[in-house]
Amino acid sequence: MLFEPAVAADDVLDLRRRLASVRWPSASLDPGHGTSLERMKHLVSRWERDYDFERLEQRLRTHPQIRLEVDGVLHHAVYLRSPDPAAVPLLLGHGWPSTCYEFDRVVERLTQASDHAPAFHVVCPSLPGYAYSGKPTEPGWGPARTADAWVSLMSALGHDRFVAHGGDWGASVSTELAIRHPDRLLGLHLSMPLVQVTEEDRAAVTTELGRAGAERERAFRRSGYAYALLQMTRPQTIGYSLEDSPVGLLAWLTEKLDAWSDWHPDRSSFLDDDAVLDVTSVYWLTRSATSAARMYAEGLRSDLGRAVTEVPTGCSIFGADVIQPPRSAVERRYRRLVTWSELEHGGHFPAAEVPDIFIDEIRAFARGIGLTRAT
Repeated sequence: MLFEPAVAADDVLDLRRRLASVRWPSASLDPGHGTSLERMKHLVSRWERDYDFERLEQRLRTHPQIRLEVDGVLHHAVYLRSPDPAAVPLLLGHGWPSTCYEFDRVVERLTQASDHAPAFHVVCPSLPGYAYSGKPTEPGWGPARTADAWVSLMSALGHDRFVAHGGDWGASVSTELAIRHPDRLLGLHLSMPLVQVTEEDRAAVTTELGRAGAERERAFRRSGYAYALLQMTRPQTIGYSLEDSPVGLLAWLTEKLDAWSDWHPDRSSFLDDDAVLDVTSVYWLTRSATSAARMYAEGLRSDLGRAVTEVPTGCSIFGADVIQPPRSAVERRYRRLVTWSELEHGGHFPAAEVPDIFIDEIRAFARGIGLTRAT
């Protein structure tokens, strides 16, 4: 059951050979057409010549990990138990284009109690088809079936009841946990709740952060959503390019990692070059770009955003995220909304971008549902 990732020397040599023979397209005629040639040449040069794969392997091994077969698929997870006997199990669900290692900067700190919040046993599963989880060999592995598998995974680890957090696909799976297994959840925390939003909901937004978030989402829906439609309808077709060309994969992921993360005033991203290359390297080395894309075919065709839940819920809306629904819409689906935060900093990958804020939000939610250090 214990698992330790490894970076094979042959894979690194093959990757560098491919990077050395890239055929570049002409430069873009419009900044809105995708990742710039200048940005790509910089990243490819770094990936080929200067990127430290030994550092990556050490990072991937930072925390203990497991792999366990559930429903015919191997499920991988980072799993760090707290030394605190009163610790509360906490499941952290990632999305795309990300991995469970998004939570590296918060895992160990969450195993320690704060003055007013409990310690946690932290479980960070890889979605089916992502990173070191197995690749499903049959259709049907959308958020609902993944939620069922994660419940079984938590049971195998000895956790009958737990708190679940999620963003992106992690939010979809965690919401399915609340809908399908409400008796197992102490609470549900989301950084990107997926709900049905009306024009009345948008018109009722009064905060400056809320209005900026609505405009950001409109821009995303207008000109940044094509990747999702392609991965939903033709994941196999795009998969040939993503699996065979590391430069193609890097461009595909970098566009979203750059666009969806927050930026400092000097226009430097909260995610540095190594963070972008770490994510891309995991997808490349595990050959998981196609199997990860299939979650869109499974998930976006399902009835997302409609079924309601009464599980106590908290939402942290990060100001640079691409989907920021108004509170009125969220409350229709999550009937027991106990905490709500609109945050100036942080984007689609808050645990990696703003770990201090992310930890504070998890702890505030824990207090909001009555979990304290004495629990």
